[in-house]
Amino acid sequence: LVGILNGIDTSRWTPTADPFVEASFSADDLGGKRDAKRALLSVAGLPSDEAALARPLVGLVSRLTDQKGFDLIGASLTELMSLDAAWVMLGSGERRYEEEWRALAARYPERVSATIGFDERLAHHIEAGADMFLMPSRFEPCGLNQLYSLRYGTVPIVRATGGLNDTVEDVAAGGSGTGFKFRDYTPDALVSTVRRALSAYRDPAGWAAIEQRGMRQDHSWDASAAEYVKLYRAMLNAEG
Repeated sequence: LVGILNGIDTSRWTPTADPFVEASFSADDLGGKRDAKRALLSVAGLPSDEAALARPLVGLVSRLTDQKGFDLIGASLTELMSLDAAWVMLGSGERRYEEEWRALAARYPERVSATIGFDERLAHHIEAGADMFLMPSRFEPCGLNQLYSLRYGTVPIVRATGGLNDTVEDVAAGGSGTGFKFRDYTPDALVSTVRRALSAYRDPAGWAAIEQRGMRQDHSWDASAAEYVKLYRAMLNAEG
């Protein structure tokens, strides 16, 4: 039994020339990331002044279902909303979660934006402009959004399951890593990991290093295709 990760379309998902986002940046020059954040805040209807730009911005693009962890998020909302962070959510799914996020946006209009449905332009803005991307899935065979996030220097916060665990390396204290992971499917584990990410964000140089490590990974279909070729060749050799 062999597992091969999905790839992403790097011609459509590229921070150097995104068709939906005017800002441009790369692992070697992160300057445009701030412009992408300002653009996202504006598109999402949130304040985009200097105070808003300084506040960490967490993005979500997802189906609103238990499988994607929205029951866990719902159980953690009191603690999450007490943190000094802004949130931009794009998605649709179970009505209870749609209503929950609409209510959050109404209650915290300066810090929470919720768009129910799908908007490809906004999805690209979120991947380009958010500082972090939250994917607390109950299970996830591979996942694509964490791969987009890595490519855009948008640091993933994920549950260590399936493809999320395979593609995101946890940031250890003083070490390397490309994102933040938790194993237990509990509110405490989710909230403490978000807190850990927010704490790391307060070190600009360290945060830039995390962004750059993720951006320099190769999750293109070229890399995935090469794994298929290796598998097919191994099978042919075994038969021979």
